[in-house]
Amino acid sequence: MLTGEIQIRVRYAETDRMGLLHHANYLVYFEQARTELLRARGRTYKDMEDQGFFLVVAKLEVKYKLPAHYDDVLTIRTTVTKDSPVRLEHKYEVLRDGALLAEGFSTLACVGRDGKLRQMPGWLSGTE
Repeated sequence: MLTGEIQIRVRYAETDRMGLLHHANYLVYFEQARTELLRARGRTYKDMEDQGFFLVVAKLEVKYKLPAHYDDVLTIRTTVTKDSPVRLEHKYEVLRDGALLAEGFSTLACVGRDGKLRQMPGWLSGTE
């Protein structure tokens, strides 16, 4: 399985009045982690989109276990758990000092400029 990690420091603007990372920002972190996982493979979303391939979120789930706070340094671990010709599934783990704060799961579908399902390029699905 393809796995990558990034670190993110929780910024003040990303927190609520209690100083906790707002739940919606976990989704932003997941997207950032997916983008960096792709970049680690030598590609970018821009490369893919310039070629007419777009990944859209078809399903997303987050399980919150412990809160993250302002100024925490988090590790986001992203793993591709399954791929098919038109879909990618990811698992995300949000960690602080090794403690699991949240985990997420997403399914992305590949579509063309017309919004219809399209087979992913081989370099993305692992067939190249």
